[in-house]
Amino acid sequence: PVRMDRHCSNAMAVAQFLANHPRVAWVNYPGLADNKYYTLAKKYLPKGASGLLNFGIRGSTPSGGARAGEKFIDAAEFMSHLANIGDAKTLIIHPASTTHRQMSDAEQLKAGVTPDMVRMSVGIESLDDILWDIDQALSASAKA
Repeated sequence: PVRMDRHCSNAMAVAQFLANHPRVAWVNYPGLADNKYYTLAKKYLPKGASGLLNFGIRGSTPSGGARAGEKFIDAAEFMSHLANIGDAKTLIIHPASTTHRQMSDAEQLKAGVTPDMVRMSVGIESLDDILWDIDQALSASAKA
């Protein structure tokens, strides 16, 4: 229970940080009040809405979100690029260029994978370290 408390509190703080970041197009986390599952999360997950979230990175062009997502992953220094979830450390992946790469663009969209999407499993590390790495990786994702 101590570990889950930390996963949930860190994920909520990360989701709020991302929701207010100019390089982020959208955030999907049921703990945020504007999420379509917020009411259900409050009812069924009263101690926190998990450590998992997805977000979209703004690209420099309308189709540039995919490249920005890849750059974000490449620039991460503290977070680990792994497909697992639920680890004590923060894990990130860009599904469109990794786990779902074999699918067509239409199949990816049907599966809920957008080109700009990054999946994050927020760990229990220091929140300052997590937010620092997210911010610097988002800055790097904007560079050509």
